[in-house]
Amino acid sequence: MKNISLLSIIFLVFACQQEKKQVDALVINGQVYTVDKTFSIAEAFAIKDGKFVEVGTSETLKNSYEADTIIDAQGKSIFPGFIDAHCHFYGLGLQQNRVDLTGTTSFNDMMKRVVDFQNQRNTTFLLGRGWDQNDWENKTYPDKRLLDRLYPRTPVALTRIDGHAMLCNQAALDLAGITKDTKVEGGEILKSKGELTGVLIDNPMELVRAIFPSPTKKEQIKALLEAQTICKNLGLTTVDDAGLDKPVIELIDSLQQAGDLKMRMYAMISNSNENLDYYLSKGKIKTDKLNVSSVKVYADGALGSRGAALKEPYTDAENHFGAMIIGLEAYEKLANRIAESNYQMNTHAIGDSANTFVLKTYEKVLKTQKDRRWRVEHAQIITDNDFNYFKNSNILPSVQPTHATSDMYWAEDRLGEDRIHGAYAYKELLKASGKIALGTDFPIEKVSPLLTFYAAVTRKDLEGYPEGGFNSDNALTREEALKGMTIWAAYSNFEEAEKGSIEVGKFADFIILDNDIMTVNEKLIPETKVLKTFIAGETL
Repeated sequence: MKNISLLSIIFLVFACQQEKKQVDALVINGQVYTVDKTFSIAEAFAIKDGKFVEVGTSETLKNSYEADTIIDAQGKSIFPGFIDAHCHFYGLGLQQNRVDLTGTTSFNDMMKRVVDFQNQRNTTFLLGRGWDQNDWENKTYPDKRLLDRLYPRTPVALTRIDGHAMLCNQAALDLAGITKDTKVEGGEILKSKGELTGVLIDNPMELVRAIFPSPTKKEQIKALLEAQTICKNLGLTTVDDAGLDKPVIELIDSLQQAGDLKMRMYAMISNSNENLDYYLSKGKIKTDKLNVSSVKVYADGALGSRGAALKEPYTDAENHFGAMIIGLEAYEKLANRIAESNYQMNTHAIGDSANTFVLKTYEKVLKTQKDRRWRVEHAQIITDNDFNYFKNSNILPSVQPTHATSDMYWAEDRLGEDRIHGAYAYKELLKASGKIALGTDFPIEKVSPLLTFYAAVTRKDLEGYPEGGFNSDNALTREEALKGMTIWAAYSNFEEAEKGSIEVGKFADFIILDNDIMTVNEKLIPETKVLKTFIAGETL
């Protein structure tokens, strides 16, 4: 009997070994934040055909699976791939070949960068982006006089960091047909003593953008691939590009199909007649890598350039209210048209006046519909109990925490001590809506989602200012911030069934970090490094 028992045991062991299932990869010995419904923490997971097939303990999975690749995480923290719910991916790529003006400390500093760039590149049309007069000692808008002297024949267009103001020289204004008598609704052409300063705010900028030299297909491909490299090194696996035209979307699709562009993209179509006529009639376009199912619309401008539409005047600009970029009747007509399709409407709204109008329109247009998930991009200044609109399940806030920590030095100057409490109010938005999608708006802000996480939970800059955090009652918890960058961002894209958490059946998009951002001292969050980024179980 003893011999029989021994043979039985040997047979059972052999049978168990034979029953091990083959998978493509096993990841073991990790601190795996699954971001599932219970926010459970696991040790390991198995991957096959680009998806998670089991999540559990290292011992259980090693006993159950054979794998071509075994990744020992050595106790490092693992998270679902980060999703940037609002950015400009293509714009980031294009910016790599333009003058980078971010972080300039003065007009002279900006001009030095322009001159250095042009001396090296000698471009026929000089483009740049990133200046912010609020960071300069002299916080007034610059003017074009020096540009006119330096570049009398070369057009120059330097866009403000938020994309809602532009400094042009006379050569660019002439090409665009802009004179001191030009009138454009939905923005301003700034003058001094009746003469053009070269500064354009919001809609007038389109006259200059229309004369920008179009990038070649080779330059477009280079831009997209450069943007992918930057993003994957920082742990992003899905990006929501807030405003693209049909030719660029089709190029993205072709690069993804060819396997060159692995980044998953939720592409909002820009609000143009051509895009609307094509996409709304065609319906949603959805592949494993590409999601085209929303329209990006601008309601107003930006707070930094005083283009945000406010109910009461700017505290630091008498009788100035900002402006709507789109007419009220045109906006409601557009909303009704989109509501008749299966597309989302994602509206940029900064000022409290713009937010009120957008929210009221959403509620009115969607009153008989369910689960449309129309997004308010930025939802930056909310007053008069308008948070209550976000209790409507059809409406979601999509915000960028680093905007709060970039703007906090001067935002109260614009808004005053009362309105500032309803600005960048992420906790209040979350309480009302139950979910909040987080992004960066890069290249307006830095690309890193770890800075998004840090700003959301600390409300401080990288020097730890201010002590206690800026309007800290609106800080998010670490769990809330992580959800905002993963499962809630996926939800805002109608993609929560396929990504945003480490669960069976979802895409194997995940990252390994050198710090555990859920427990580490807050000062170390911005220093955290992405060790590896995986999309569909493969490193980029």
